[in-house]
Formats: sequence, C-alpha cells, structure tokens
Amino acid sequence: MTVDTVKHAAENPDVAQPYAELGLKDDEYARIREILGRRPTSCELAMYSVMWSEHCSYKSSKIHLSKFGDLPAETHRGKLLAGIGEQAGVVDVGEGYAVTFKIESHNHPSYVEPYQGAATGVGGIVRDILAMGARPIAVMDSLRFGSADAPDTHRVLPGVVAGVGGYGNCLGLPNIGGEVVFDPSYAGNPLVNALCVGVLKHEDLHLAKAAGVGNQVILYGARTGGDGIGGVSVLASETFDADGPAKRPSVQVGDPFMEKLLIECTLELFAAGIVVGIQDLGGAGLSCATSELASAGEGGMRVWLDRVPLRDSSLAPEEILMSESQERMMAVVTPADVDRFLAICEKWDVPATVIGEVDDSGRLTIGWHGETVVDVPPRTVAHEGPVYHRPLARPDWQDTLQADVPDALPRPASAEELRATLLRLVGSSNLADRSWVTDQYDRYVLGNTVLAQPDDAGMVRLADDSTLGVALATDCNGRFTKLDPYTGTQLALAEAYRNVAVSGARPLAVTDCLNFGSPEDPAVMWQFEQATQGLADACRILGLPVTGGNVSFYNQTGAQAILPTPVVGVLGVTDDVTRRVRQGWSTPGSALYLLGTTEPEFGGSEWAHVVHGHLGGLPPRVDLEAERRLADVLVDAAANGLVLAAHDLSDGGLAQVLVEGSLRAGHGVEVVLPGGADPFVALFSESAARAVVAVGPEEEARFVELCERIGVPVARIGTVGSSGADATLKVDGLFDVPLDELRTAWARPLPELFES
Repeated sequence: MTVDTVKHAAENPDVAQPYAELGLKDDEYARIREILGRRPTSCELAMYSVMWSEHCSYKSSKIHLSKFGDLPAETHRGKLLAGIGEQAGVVDVGEGYAVTFKIESHNHPSYVEPYQGAATGVGGIVRDILAMGARPIAVMDSLRFGSADAPDTHRVLPGVVAGVGGYGNCLGLPNIGGEVVFDPSYAGNPLVNALCVGVLKHEDLHLAKAAGVGNQVILYGARTGGDGIGGVSVLASETFDADGPAKRPSVQVGDPFMEKLLIECTLELFAAGIVVGIQDLGGAGLSCATSELASAGEGGMRVWLDRVPLRDSSLAPEEILMSESQERMMAVVTPADVDRFLAICEKWDVPATVIGEVDDSGRLTIGWHGETVVDVPPRTVAHEGPVYHRPLARPDWQDTLQADVPDALPRPASAEELRATLLRLVGSSNLADRSWVTDQYDRYVLGNTVLAQPDDAGMVRLADDSTLGVALATDCNGRFTKLDPYTGTQLALAEAYRNVAVSGARPLAVTDCLNFGSPEDPAVMWQFEQATQGLADACRILGLPVTGGNVSFYNQTGAQAILPTPVVGVLGVTDDVTRRVRQGWSTPGSALYLLGTTEPEFGGSEWAHVVHGHLGGLPPRVDLEAERRLADVLVDAAANGLVLAAHDLSDGGLAQVLVEGSLRAGHGVEVVLPGGADPFVALFSESAARAVVAVGPEEEARFVELCERIGVPVARIGTVGSSGADATLKVDGLFDVPLDELRTAWARPLPELFES
C-alpha cells in the first residue's frame, strides 16, 4: 500500500477520505483542510479524528468547564500546585508533601469487554498520577450497572469487578473506597470511573511539556500493538444503539506487571533528575502524547514513527498513531542524559527507544521510512479543536417529574410495617453489603491504609515517618440529579465532603467525572450545564478548588440516556491518621448522637425507589453552610478524641446508618427517636447535612458544647449495647431486630445474585 505523504496530499487534493467513519463532521473536516491549506494525509486525519473526539477534546463541555477556572486556589491549609489542564491536579498538604489525584471514566470499553475495559481504566489513571512525578499510593472505583437481576448486569459486573481488582492487586495498590450502584438506566451502559491518588514532594512535580531545542523524545514501556486502535477516544464519543455499540474498536489489553515495572522505572528516572518533560500514553496514544508535549513546550517536534517498537509489524502508520496500547510513557530528555535514561530502563526490563527530537519549527512533523506523513501545527491538534455551544433546553418532562411528589405513596405506620420496611431496604441492591465486590480488592497492601471499605471514606498515611494522611470519597445519587441537576450535583459534592469529614479529615479539593447522555440532545446539555454550575457554585461556597477530572458523554442506548451522574471525588487531609474515626459502634455504654436537622424529604429516596419504584418530586434541600458547620464539628471532634465512631446519613437515612454501624462491630443499639417525630420520617428520610456519632460518657458534655458553639443541631438518640448472639437493634416503643437477622438480610443479596 502506498503511504499517503504530505507531498502526495498536496498534489492530490481530491482524494476521498473516510473522515465521517472516524467520527469527524463535515465542518470539522473542512476546518482541518483550512488549517493545513490542503487535505490532510491519512496519518494527519487519524490524529485529528482521535484528538478532536469528544473524549479527548471536550468540544461540547469546554465552555461549561470554564466555570471551574476561577475557583479559589487557596483553601484551608493547602494550595493548588497544578490544576485543570495538567494530567492530574496537585495540592499542597503540608510538611513539604503534595498529593495528586484524579478520576476518569472507562465506560464504553467496559461494556464491550468488561475485564479489560475496567483493568485498563485503572492502569490509565495510575499513569496520569505517575506522570505528575508522584508515587501512586491508592485507587478507588465508582461503578454503576443496570438492575442487579438483569442478565446483562450478570455479564458485565463480574468482569468489571475482576478487572478493577486484578489490575490494582497486581500493581500492589490498595483499593480504599468507591461505590457500586444499580439502576435500570445503566443497562447496556455501565459506568466505570477509576480514581488514583499519589504522593510527591513539592520539588518532584513534573509537567507534560517538550522543552529544550535538541532534547530527545523517548518512548518507553510496552510495545505498541493493534489493541485499542481508536479505542476509548472513538468508542467513548459514540452513542450505543439498541444492539450495543455502533462502533466496536478493539478495547485496550492491560499488563499490570509491565505497569508495575513502568512505575518503578519512572520513579527512578525522576530521582535521577533526568526527565525534562513527561506524559503517559492513554486515550489517542501517540497522537496525544506527541501533539500535547510539543504544544506545551517549544512548539516543535520531529518524530520518526518507524522507530516505534511494535508487537505487530504489520501495523500501518495511521494505526500506530491511533493505537491506545497500554503501559507506555513518553519523556523528553537532554542528549547528555539519554544513555543514563536508557540504562535505567534496561535495568527494569522496560523497552525504551529515542523516537524524536524537540525543535523550534513550531510544527509537529512525523516521518515514516524517510517520508513525511504528518506536518501540522501541534496546538491545532491538541488544544484548538472545535468548541461547540450546543443547544440546551430544560426538558418538557422536568416539571411533570418534579410535580410527581412521593407524598401520596403509602407509608408504613405500624411498628410491624416499619420493621418490615427496614429489613426490605437493607436487603435491597443499593443498600446491601458490598463485601462480595470489595473482598476481591486488596485494601491493605503497602501497609499505609488507615480506612477502607466499608468506611465512609478511604484514608492512607502518606509516609512511614509521618502521621500526615489523606482521605478520599466519591459520591453521586443519579436520581437526585435527574430530579434537579443543579441541586443533585451539589448533593453529590456535599455527601463526599461529609464522608471525608466523618473520617476526621479536613476537605481540601475536588475532582469530578461527569457522566451524561448525548451532548446532541438539548435536554442532556441542560442537565450538564446545570450540573457544572451547581458544582462550581458549591465549591465556591465551600472554598474547594476543582483540580481536574473527566467528562463522559454519549452514555445512552438509543434514545435512552443514563441518569445524569456527575460523580464527585473529595480529598481531605489530616495531621494525624491515628485520630481517624471508624464507622461502627464498638464501645458498650457510649451514647449515639444525631447531628443535623431531619425533614420529610423522600424525593429520589431509596424508600420511594425500592418500595414503590417511584422517581419524582424534588431531592433533599442543600444547605452548604450547614455542611460546613457539620464538617467543622466532625473534624474538631476527631482531632480532640471526642468521638468513638461516626457515620454520615445519606441513602436509606437513619435506619441504614443504625444497621451498618451495629453490624460493623457487632454491637446492638437501643434508640429513642426524638420526641414528637414521625417514626417513618425519622428513620427513612434522606435529608442532607446529617451524621450519627458515638461518644463516650466522659466526653458527652464537651461534645454537646462543641456542637452548640459551632451551631450544629444535636440530639441524643440512643446507647450502644453489648455484642454477642443476643445483640439487637432496638427502636424503643416500636420494634427490635436481632443483629443476626439483620446481617442475613444485608449480607445475602449480592452473593446470591452473582456467585452463581
């Protein structure tokens, strides 16, 4: 086959090109021709198609994401060292340490090939963290599937969970938290959002730029293969049809053992001080790495594509540029350091090859066996793609949905009905025990995990010689976001913020993974605009910077979009991980206190969803100042040793917290609901800005005084009882349930569904 060179493209302007098949619109293709002053070569077309895809260019979301750019960079005790636009955000956490963290999606690949889709999602986010100069120290995952009993969920979920666990376990990284959510809207379009956190010293921060004319460009890591050609970049920019993906490019294949070698090799290269700039190869592969490094550096780079080490010698240059083969990095190195760089790679058995050179041409030129196949301004590929102001419109059905309040739904009234409702909810798919999933993940490898599932947040110590640590939580209730995208997104932030504070850490910064349907649907774009505005406004009030994240569009099958799912991750910091607060009640005689205000709020609740299959009304009210005050109490109480355990209130309300807190340590509780309260509202409302804490008798007065001083409503609601065969959860005057019966109802559902 004749190679389509730049010279050939200039001399043959009318050659038909498959730009539409590569996902480019007519006007986008015309714009490429305008930029180049000629038609693109087939290699240039390949590069523009993947880099201008929705997944890589954010062309439908850029104008809305700009709201995050002016958020405060100074927050609490930390400051932002690197933010949006870098491979991951970096935050100062004190003692000379910085933390980098980010969450990204691998949704469509995980539907096509669940194991490899999820595994390579973990691998990709780990390399993003590594590329900032950090050692990855933990991962998390936020997963969503169709109904738990649906056939396709049984195909997808086991593979996704095995992929997340298999890759992370082989890397030796603890999986410290996340979510598993079921809803019919995710049928055929699961969400697999992976988060990684890493630690570095301030002086070790590295950025993605090709600086220094004459510096050498080195590709190192796994060889390039045919797996993942156009993978996530094209697959994640396409709506699935009713029969599955409209396009099925091969999903990337991961090798966690090569990634482990790559991590250790890269960290040694950093320690040697011989890396000028670095970038991982993820979505869009070499197309992304070369164009982004060049445009962020001196503006010019020459690459010899035929030097790229291949697993498949039959690959065409276009395929090499589009391949998303995993476990690859690209570094910029001075000529004097090349031999040392290659020697370190050889020590770790990591292939490394000089494939290019930084120049001052202002162009990215790529050669193939002596012929120039790419000659482009790199910024037009990496940063100057199309920007769409998509039409947006509040959907006609939104008012009808919000008017369909759950107030008229039959409610349990008798003690027997309340007891039965509690048991039904704790055994429902979204509230049942997640151990079947989380036991497949290593939560304690490396020895620095302080909290992990099922605690509200994961927490890790940053160094062996320090008690400094960070806590992380991810959250989103898609039903809330469908009822009101603005409020629902703020509730996602509030819950993650609360979960971090419950652990005893001070919330510090935010990352997000915004999962929505097709941006070509004005209703979806309205949801997206409302969600980003809600998150920006809430972060401004709470003083949190958005450090970066991911947008995932086209999450829908045919015309059926998923619930809008803006997953929010919050990172917090604690000076002393030994003061962390666990979830379960374990000290007999300690008092249980309910913090916050309970209202009759059931729109989008688990009770309405599980018992009645209902979605309508408005989500719980957001009070961000109340969330801030609650966090102040929780963090202060943890630092001063005033609380023995704590648990935030969210899905399932107080009843779910009492169950989980009792089952965690095996201690019963006796609860007296606040006087005059409707027992149903008290037990099952999902009002926000609430938590339950266990306080020892000797600290009750100090704790109550702290709450009153900060302005957080506090009510003593019960006492922790004994453990053993007779332990019960007793709601005084209404019912009691033996913990053995609760444990059976709570622990049984997922194993029964998926072990077969």
